[in-house]
Amino acid sequence: MSTTVTEARLTGRAWAVLLILCGAIFLEGIDVSMMGVALPSIRAELGLPTSQLQWVVSAYALSYGGFVLLGGRAADLLGRRRMFVGWLVVFLLFSGLGGLAEEGWVLILARFATGVAAAFMTPAGLSIITTTYPEGPQRNKAVLVYAGTGAAGFSLGMVAGGLLTSIGWRWVFFAPVLVSAAILVAALVLLPKDAPSAVRRGGFDLGGTFTLTGAMLLLVATVARVPEVPAVQTLMTAAAGLALLTVFVLIEQRVANPLIRLGLLRNAPLIRANLGAILLIGSFMGFQFLAVLYLQELRGWSEFHTGLGMMVIGIDAVLAPTLTPWLVNRFGNGRVILGGFVAAVLAYVTFLPLGTTFAAMLPAFLLLGLGFALAYGPLTIAATERVAEHEQGLAGGVLTTSFQFGSALGLAVVAAVLATADELTAADFRNGLLVPLVAAVLGVAVAAGGLRAPVRDRVAAKG
Repeated sequence: MSTTVTEARLTGRAWAVLLILCGAIFLEGIDVSMMGVALPSIRAELGLPTSQLQWVVSAYALSYGGFVLLGGRAADLLGRRRMFVGWLVVFLLFSGLGGLAEEGWVLILARFATGVAAAFMTPAGLSIITTTYPEGPQRNKAVLVYAGTGAAGFSLGMVAGGLLTSIGWRWVFFAPVLVSAAILVAALVLLPKDAPSAVRRGGFDLGGTFTLTGAMLLLVATVARVPEVPAVQTLMTAAAGLALLTVFVLIEQRVANPLIRLGLLRNAPLIRANLGAILLIGSFMGFQFLAVLYLQELRGWSEFHTGLGMMVIGIDAVLAPTLTPWLVNRFGNGRVILGGFVAAVLAYVTFLPLGTTFAAMLPAFLLLGLGFALAYGPLTIAATERVAEHEQGLAGGVLTTSFQFGSALGLAVVAAVLATADELTAADFRNGLLVPLVAAVLGVAVAAGGLRAPVRDRVAAKG
């Protein structure tokens, strides 16, 4: 198969290639959500405290976010198929290691390595799509199918995680091994080989990658360990994280091939979009972490019923490609983002009474799914506004980093609040729920500021 599909409609082989790549993004989506449902069972067997438990998810998110920009460049320079297949093997191996772990640190290390693998594999898969299918309706169709598959994976992962955990939490790791193996065999047979010209010369900003990832790890660790360590140690790790962030900026100013061109960060809509992304995904993941612990450990729900109940949030997989585009065309991107954050605020407020029945919690789950559908896609659009064509990929990579950092930070703050209690009670869960609520309220403020910004810009221009 050539590296460009020229037919007006997707051929059978073109669909086969797309399904392989969709299988990988489905795997990435289902992996994250399955893990959230399995956390209480993992804690029970490995004896992990709340502050350490969140690292099962955060380690993956931080390594993913820290290496995804490098992963995109590696795909461009070293070959997309080579990166996709090679890192899929790494994903498979470390998923298996997670399932065999008998100690918490081994599990967290496996999750970190799996996140690194996803950071290289996912950009390679997306770039195979954008270079295989010609620009226009065919590529748009392929990208929409690809994105929808990832969303479906996240939604279905909650149920799959519940089913697998009811058998044994280790199957949450072993099942992706089986899926990865099937995708790997199909990829070796069907993915187009990299042309010799696909491998190009170029530099890698390893210093920027490791300092950015290290800074994110230290800052999240600072927040997560606040209840457990002396104040002096908290200040030391926070200072170390900020110092690494400073070193990262200095490296980006001097290196020939920077991970992030710092001038891009003068784009105000991009900054607002990334701040909104951190607040949206931070509140969402923090809520999921809290809700799973609440349902299973305080209300006694089974893993399966927890996953089935929270799957309602996956309504975003239906609304995002149908309702959201219409609303953006009708009311504008900024207003839809604002509406998404307002819906999220209402969801967390509705959940605050901590109902004991599914019917009592259903409005909160529906509102949260609606809020995520309204805000997630438009934030992606906002992050690429006023960005040059040749830097669209970079802007997307920065947004991915923000989403992953926000995920880890939201988990860390919620975990830190819950970790202050010796035995979790309803009052402790309400305190924890204030974290996503405050984040969503801040998101409303950021989104509202984005609506006022064009007015300020026009006034400044006239002055």
